[in-house]
Amino acid sequence: MRLSIENVRKAYGDTVALGESGDGDPGGRVDEGSDLGGVTLDVDHGEFFTLVGPSGCGKTTTLRLVAGFDAPTAGTVRFDGRRMDGVPPEGRNVGVVFQNYALFPHLSVAENVAYGLRFADPPGGETREERVGSLLDLVDLPDAGGRDPAELSGGQRQRVALARALAPGPDLLLLDEPMSALDARLRERLRLQIKEIQSELGVTTLYVTHDQEEALAVSDRVAVMSAGAIEQVGVPREIYRRPATRFVAAFVGDNNVFEGTVRSVRTVGDDDGRDAAGDASPESPVETKGVGSGRGGARGDGTRAYAVTVDVDGTAVPLRTRESVPPDGRVTFCVRPERMTVLDAGDGGDGGSGVDAVRPGRDERTGRVDGHDAVTLDATVSNAEFLGDSTRTYLRWNGRELTVRSPDPLSGDVQVGFDGVDAHVIDVESRSEPGSE
Repeated sequence: MRLSIENVRKAYGDTVALGESGDGDPGGRVDEGSDLGGVTLDVDHGEFFTLVGPSGCGKTTTLRLVAGFDAPTAGTVRFDGRRMDGVPPEGRNVGVVFQNYALFPHLSVAENVAYGLRFADPPGGETREERVGSLLDLVDLPDAGGRDPAELSGGQRQRVALARALAPGPDLLLLDEPMSALDARLRERLRLQIKEIQSELGVTTLYVTHDQEEALAVSDRVAVMSAGAIEQVGVPREIYRRPATRFVAAFVGDNNVFEGTVRSVRTVGDDDGRDAAGDASPESPVETKGVGSGRGGARGDGTRAYAVTVDVDGTAVPLRTRESVPPDGRVTFCVRPERMTVLDAGDGGDGGSGVDAVRPGRDERTGRVDGHDAVTLDATVSNAEFLGDSTRTYLRWNGRELTVRSPDPLSGDVQVGFDGVDAHVIDVESRSEPGSE
């Protein structure tokens, strides 16, 4: 089934939960009768699509509108082109799995799974007993049918809830943070099982979570939400490597975000610029498919590359980008911690980053790495967290906090750097625009 959300808004009184508010910002207050934009989103047949964002961003509100638990203030939800206006939840053929399992304690596991079949015949000509048995096999609980839900672990109960939602053969599966109450290791195992089950059945799935790692791990595509609006839609790799807005860059994983003014800009040949950060692989054809009311968006025509030098607190930072950069511009860019190279570990040891201690190909005379410009930063360690496979170290540089990943701890005064090719330009603003400084 194909799900379409068309310019949907939801307001509770004068407070907007989804869409634009009266002052032009999402998630605020709205004047009654005003003509404002909402969220537009398409989910393809059989796609595992995830809404991710902080608490209160509108992701669960979106799911409730799709399920029919709430009605939109404006806009339309369509299933395979059919408007769902006025269609109650029981008429939408939707399966829902909640965070708290919502199993009936007085029913056995098998009776819980079969509950939805009280109102619909099993798909595929199976009997109810056959359907229950096949689903318990699918969720890896073949012998649990006669047990009470209270006898099961949290992960087992969540799998029973999933089997119950799948029993009537729904056209659309809605998962509302189903693993947030589980421990980290169990979440990792269960999310893989859910993805395998979804892939095997081919059911269109809308998943809601605040866990960015979870969203990146299981999804075909991800929509990052903030304050009632969509910031960016893309495949997980694009969301992580090419954040469209500052919010996405800061919310999805660790990141170092910089701002500076343009010192110089020049167009470079395609061969020279093809490896600019975010352009190491071709743009995904589904990166922005089926999304509206988003704040991010590509700038420039994508056919030319630019070598840009940006002044960040007196430090010249060379960048490579396909974004169109005005000579008087102000640039916001980011560098992931694993792309930061530790050049001098201070008192902490031999250094090293998640890639190389000191990247091969660095020309110590010119300061270039692998043929591209590099920048070196002198910073001071402020804190560190040992994560097992690496150490996340927090640094202070020119009053800013930076984050790097290294195999061993760092301490004291250190030297880190990055290649301009590893920076991703988030936003470009011309200082000659009205209202700019």
